[in-house]
Amino acid sequence: MAEKLIIMLLNVNPERPGTLGAPFFQATVAAAMDMEVEIYFAGPSAKFLVRGFADALYPGTAGEKSLYSFMQDAHEAGAKFYVCAGAMDENELNETNAIPELDGPRGGAAFISEAAEDGVLTLTY
Repeated sequence: MAEKLIIMLLNVNPERPGTLGAPFFQATVAAAMDMEVEIYFAGPSAKFLVRGFADALYPGTAGEKSLYSFMQDAHEAGAKFYVCAGAMDENELNETNAIPELDGPRGGAAFISEAAEDGVLTLTY
């Protein structure tokens, strides 16, 4: 069994909120299974890390739980959130407007080196 899960968010689309909950739900489950979990936000997904943005997105049609709530669940379970440094400027993300769950910037080399390790499962969305 893998000991670590890495999730790359690159192609998720805030215009299709029904697709947004699964990565964070799966991260929460993996963390509950004592796996180390890292979520990388690249491209437009970095916008989810801007305070208030994910609060307005609801993956379920009932609108009961925001994307930010799913993100908080994953982070509280132990998932680490990393953002591509290049995506920060592109999405107007900075230290003052970032959600408190952001663990910091990491580049492509960090993602690739982590994903290439034995015992690591990588999912992309």
